[in-house]
Amino acid sequence: MRSTAVGADIKDINNSTDTPLTVFMIHGNGVDHRILKPLGDRLEAIGWFQSHYVDLPGFGDCPALEGKAGLPELAHWLENRIRSTHNGRPFALLGNSLGGLLCQEMADRFSDVVQGIFLLATAVFPQAEARTLPQHEVHVEDPTLLASLPQRDANLFAEFAVIQSEATWNDYSQWVLPGLKAANLRAMAQLSRRYYLDPLPIDRHPELLVPVSIVSGHQDNVTGFEDQTLLIKRYPNAQLSVIESAGHNVHIDQPVAVGNKLLDWANDVHRFYSGQ
Repeated sequence: MRSTAVGADIKDINNSTDTPLTVFMIHGNGVDHRILKPLGDRLEAIGWFQSHYVDLPGFGDCPALEGKAGLPELAHWLENRIRSTHNGRPFALLGNSLGGLLCQEMADRFSDVVQGIFLLATAVFPQAEARTLPQHEVHVEDPTLLASLPQRDANLFAEFAVIQSEATWNDYSQWVLPGLKAANLRAMAQLSRRYYLDPLPIDRHPELLVPVSIVSGHQDNVTGFEDQTLLIKRYPNAQLSVIESAGHNVHIDQPVAVGNKLLDWANDVHRFYSGQ
């Protein structure tokens, strides 16, 4: 993983003697927990957080669900997974894409103990036709790099990469590509047939006052960046960041910028949990 300079404020949390706060790491559709490893490693380096990676059913090493296996069933499965793990203790949530939508859902189901939410390229609306999306753009092209890769790998990388460099390819091939290749296509097809939550978190009324960081890529043509502004009504203490020259894999395109936002959020969560 590329080193990510996130500033000197890391000492503020490193000196804490508190029990590490568990952060449930929830990946998106079509990948697995490895896509979030760069962020989890950064959190654990702080010393006050413990990353708990979750492979959703049908992804990574987690078997697909039997019978109905849509988004409502995934949410029910995840609720049970969290409930059996945290044992009533406070925790935080970090989610990417579909995982971000599930984090919104879990924050409502566990509103009494959730201490913070980090939403990375989060989905607000499950269905693509309901989203406001920019056109796909590439800001750094490297035809030589793409030509040197196996055709399928090159196509997968080029589909989302706004920065097509050797550095982003190295991160993508380590953290994203293995999950894509391991995904259960049948499970994904079942998920697509019941791809809804009723009501959606965005359509609920109670405000959650925990620290929330919403980080989007300006060139994200999968979940976009405009819909995320609607989440402010649910999370009045949210910090919304739209990062330039970044697509759906925003932390791969721009690791330093996302690392800085993660550290800001980590400090906010620490203060919130400590009652400062």
